[in-house]
Amino acid sequence: MTDLLYTVNEGIATITLNRPEALNAFSTEMIDLWIKALESVRDDDSVRVVVLTGNGRAFCSGGDIKSMVRGDGFLHNNTEAEDLSSTGLARKKSLWKRVQRIPLLLQEIDKPVIAKMNGVATGAGLDMALMCDIRIAAQRVRVAEGYIKAGIVPGDGGAYFLPRLVGVDRALEILWTGDTYTAEEAKQIGLITHVVPDEELDGFVEAYVQRLARGPQETMRFMKRAVYQGLSTDLRTSLDMISSAMGLVTELEDYQEGVRAIAEKRPPKFS
Repeated sequence: MTDLLYTVNEGIATITLNRPEALNAFSTEMIDLWIKALESVRDDDSVRVVVLTGNGRAFCSGGDIKSMVRGDGFLHNNTEAEDLSSTGLARKKSLWKRVQRIPLLLQEIDKPVIAKMNGVATGAGLDMALMCDIRIAAQRVRVAEGYIKAGIVPGDGGAYFLPRLVGVDRALEILWTGDTYTAEEAKQIGLITHVVPDEELDGFVEAYVQRLARGPQETMRFMKRAVYQGLSTDLRTSLDMISSAMGLVTELEDYQEGVRAIAEKRPPKFS
């Protein structure tokens, strides 16, 4: 079996991290397949929603500690043919050419991306959830930004995403202490969107993504662009962008169907 599984079923793409024996810690194979999966999601118009999850009892534990202890770098090297660790530049390249491609690709994906957090998420594993649009966690989930305990910095984007979700002071506290949070505690501070009983996680996520998949897709993608671009643009630019989007979506059949459904007091059937 490969270190990452990618499937598409009726418009729902599922990316499953598949190193359960290593708590889904990163490997070169996993990251390379992850990059290919995200490129496929970006380019495949039939994909409506993306779900990211882990196999086994962990969501993702981030960098491979055993590899770091051996001095082999942040990723378990499946081929051992590439130098990932002998110099600072090699270690940088292992992040820039692999791990950091994931948040950059996610910026190019306008579709909803849902983190289905089935178990522990630590360090870069937690950051991978923070890069998603929505985070849905089982009650058993525990999360931590444990970089400080290993004397390293969040090399994948954690320092970028954390303050945008929880504020600067809370982000620094989370990073400086490396404390572990329960799912409920993480929800209270804004790291997690929904917490559900362990046995209800699959059903809750399935219903959630199906609801999103039934929505007006182009409208939803414009909404996602507007929200994220609004974080880094001024008001005038944001309003200009959204007025253009409004002009475009009102030419679509989904707009006509939505208006008719409201007038007829029935659920819409978007194309």
